[in-house]
Formats: sequence, C-alpha cells, structure tokens
Amino acid sequence: MTTNYALAGYRVASRETRQDWQDADLPSTDLVSMSGCVVELLAADPQGWVDWFGDSESAEQARVQANRAGLHALGVGIAASDIPALLADMAEGGWEQQAGSLPERLARRAPIAAGRLLGFELVGYDCGLWHTWTCLGGLVRDVRQATGVRPGRWGLIQDEQQARRAADWLTASKLGDPKVFLWVAAMLVAVPDVEE
Repeated sequence: MTTNYALAGYRVASRETRQDWQDADLPSTDLVSMSGCVVELLAADPQGWVDWFGDSESAEQARVQANRAGLHALGVGIAASDIPALLADMAEGGWEQQAGSLPERLARRAPIAAGRLLGFELVGYDCGLWHTWTCLGGLVRDVRQATGVRPGRWGLIQDEQQARRAADWLTASKLGDPKVFLWVAAMLVAVPDVEE
C-alpha cells in the first residue's frame, strides 16, 4: 500500500560524512538529510530566516547560484495522514499558517513534484528546527533494537512501511523528549533527478 504524500517544500542541502557522535550504522559518506542539525541548508530568503523553498525551480536556481560542490535540491513530502498532528505540533511550537509557509503548504496538501525517491527520514519539529533521528544520540540504535529498522543508502530508510513503523514506535517511546515528541517519516526525493 502506498501512502499519499503532500508537499512540505524544498530544501537545498549539503551531503555530509558521518560524524563521530552519530550512530555507526549510518554510511560513512554521502548522508542525505533535510535537517540542519546534520547538513548545511541554503537560505531561501535574503535575511537567512527561511530555509524552505516553495517550489523546485527556486530551490534548483538557488543551488546553481550558490556555485558550491556537494549541494542538492530535495523535495520533502509528509504523509497526508500525519499532517493534522504535525500541524498541531507546529502551531504549539509557534509556527503559524501564513501564506507560502510550510504549514500552509501542508494544509493545502499540494502534491510533491516528481523526482527520484531517495528514501524516508525520521524527523520531528522543535521550536523552528527539524531534528532527525540521526542527530539525537542513540535513536538509530534504539529504533534498530526495538523494530529491526535501520538506515540504508544515504542514511535513509528505504522501505516506506518500515519508516512509518519506526516513526510510530519512536513517537510512542518518547525517547526524543524534550526536543521532539512527534516523529514522522518524511519522504525525500531528488529534484531534479541527481546522479548517484
């Protein structure tokens, strides 16, 4: 069964190598993430306050203009069934549904642009930041021990149902406390399609 995903937005991110503090189950290089905790993100506005692009064209244009090796544009999708709880979590954290914002895009449930599926990342929102399960110590190990789910290529979970099961378990476990209480499996796609 394939889940319906809505567009959260686009991020222009670096690919990184695994740091000493990250779980050894992660690949050593070419880690892909939508989280500024583990990768560098390009700003979508001149002031540097927003790192979400509203469309793939502006994300790709920013990537090209940055003229730096190792950057790629990512489309981020959130399962439609996860959107109500995620919007409530974001509102509680102070993120309002302003026109063009990530919460407004999620509420519209716009489809995510076509691209090559890279995998799924367990992420959660905390006061303007997006944490990944790979940035909070020991969560990759905890998820593996409890569910058998482990990261694959690019440090992402390759199977959608495994990713959703792992996110549900991580939320129920409360192991992200006090930073993240609600975990979702974000779908990451390469936009435009990147070479491996």
